[in-house]
Amino acid sequence: MPRKLPVGIQSFEVIRTEDYYYVDKTPFVKKLVDEGKYYFLSRPRRFGKSLFLDTLRQAFLGKRELFEGLFLENNWEWSKIYPVIYISFGAGVVEGVEDLLDSIFFILERNQENLGLNCKSTKNYRNCFHEIIIRAAEKFSQRVVVLVDEYDKPILDRIEDRETAIAIREKLKNFYAVLKDADPYLKFCFITGVSKFSKVSLFSGLNNLEDITLSPSYATICGYTQEELETVFADRLEGVDLAEVRRWYNGYNFLGESLYNPFDVLLFLRDKLFRPYWFETGTPSFLIKLILERRLPIPTLENLEVGDEILESFDVDRIYPETLLFQTGYLTIKEVRQRRAILKYLLGWPNLEVKVSFNNYLLNTFLEPYRKEKELDKVYEALEKNDLLALKEAFYSFFASIPHDWYRKSEIQNYEGFYASVFYAYFAALGVDVIVEDATSHGRLDMAVLFDNRCYLFEFKVVELEPEGRALSQLKAKRYHEKYLNQCQELYLIGVEFSCQERNIVDFSWEKVLAKIKR
Repeated sequence: MPRKLPVGIQSFEVIRTEDYYYVDKTPFVKKLVDEGKYYFLSRPRRFGKSLFLDTLRQAFLGKRELFEGLFLENNWEWSKIYPVIYISFGAGVVEGVEDLLDSIFFILERNQENLGLNCKSTKNYRNCFHEIIIRAAEKFSQRVVVLVDEYDKPILDRIEDRETAIAIREKLKNFYAVLKDADPYLKFCFITGVSKFSKVSLFSGLNNLEDITLSPSYATICGYTQEELETVFADRLEGVDLAEVRRWYNGYNFLGESLYNPFDVLLFLRDKLFRPYWFETGTPSFLIKLILERRLPIPTLENLEVGDEILESFDVDRIYPETLLFQTGYLTIKEVRQRRAILKYLLGWPNLEVKVSFNNYLLNTFLEPYRKEKELDKVYEALEKNDLLALKEAFYSFFASIPHDWYRKSEIQNYEGFYASVFYAYFAALGVDVIVEDATSHGRLDMAVLFDNRCYLFEFKVVELEPEGRALSQLKAKRYHEKYLNQCQELYLIGVEFSCQERNIVDFSWEKVLAKIKR
């Protein structure tokens, strides 16, 4: 909520006062209440959802003193105070259905205490929730405000256990169904979470629930814009390389202005160190597993085109890695393309933090972190010295180090995109410039790596699928390098061929091309 907190505390949006920092998001509060009644918002974790929900709560509770100097102070009907039911599943991890029911009853008991009520329906969580809404409206002679935070977390806690996740989903669906029946007693309802489950699966019947997740009007409801960063935190940014801050932490897009994750900004301002603050608060282990199972090539995550049906919602029965990557914040919208009546979204990494950290974590899947770091060092040193033989040996060593058990369990040797994905993940984890599937007048180049005024152009082949020697010959025949002649002082064509049977590189050939020197 908009209260005075020192810099370094994660949960605040904030305007500049003498000692504290505030980015004023309260105009959105008035806009929401003026224009609708039921809302849903999905945003990645640590993006300020809970804070905004608390801002709504304090406004409806009439706490005008907390909004001094903010937009809402003089643009809200403070004489009206509404009963607020606040539901949050953010605490702890739900182990199963019984644990979920215990959590629901605990949440309902807390709300009864806050409202001065005693629920008669002590054994049926749905009836108890409905009863609290009706009795609160009657007691306070005002319709009720219901705020739900982390609505999806109980399901996500058990997402890898499909049977348990479905059972939890059905209990939650029954719980949220109360909102439809209680409509005459409700003033306002706001639901937030990380993921966006289909209405049919969780909000069946709540047809008037307005999803503002990808509404341009609410694109900046959470997070910091570039202007907000530079104006609100101006004194904290003295001597800071703003371009580097932007490269590391900006880039989230919800069909509006590009945004920073507040968590990253606040911890960076505290430490003045470029670290993956947000990424370190969660691990994408389930996502990595899903990506490998679905054989989604990692290089495609640079430029991944999806439609509405993939982007907007999913269910326990129908989980797409592309959907989860977007909704959890590992990918964001880079461009919207209209094809007749169909909308297409081009997704990509939001910033350097996510790109480097995600690929680093992916490599941890195959090697112990200590061993992986040594291999990363070898790749970087090879690039620094322009030693292509050392580069070959580093990657050969990596593939040779993957435990045999990995192949037995996942058969990744038959996953053609896996080999190129490893190359991409190494370069991306090092933070070097990588371009994938680059369109030229002669076709698409598999991968370009730009490092220290040198361009390395890669073509990948699997010898069980094509004759040996095709990788380098295709690079030369297609003349992909012509597009890069004016970008590099040195240019190299590198053909890499793999064998599923050998589970490693069987050919790594290169040629240097005369590049045009910039003047």
